[in-house]
Amino acid sequence: VQFVESGGGLVKTGGSLRLSCVASGFTFSSYVMRWYRQAPGKEREFIARITSGGGSTNYLDSVKGRFTISRDNAKNTVYLQMNSLKPEDTAVYYCNAFGLMKWGQGTQVTVSS
Repeated sequence: VQFVESGGGLVKTGGSLRLSCVASGFTFSSYVMRWYRQAPGKEREFIARITSGGGSTNYLDSVKGRFTISRDNAKNTVYLQMNSLKPEDTAVYYCNAFGLMKWGQGTQVTVSS
């Protein structure tokens, strides 16, 4: 099982980024996929989830209306579109498949004020 996150970077407040996570080693289309983030000195927190077919999503309250999770099962990829970014969104972002205790390296997102 492997997750490779990408798309992070440095952006100003109000900017946008699109994160990607390519998964391998399991039947991607059968799993709920999730995005998490971990800010310096804080615990890793859940941000968003999407069902296996993509028909249902859930979000952390603080990102609702700003972040959108989506997936492409043909490409074994889950995405996180992040708009209206805030300094408090600064963190390392990770994807994960529900039930699989494996994490990738993550991708750093830094939002400057």
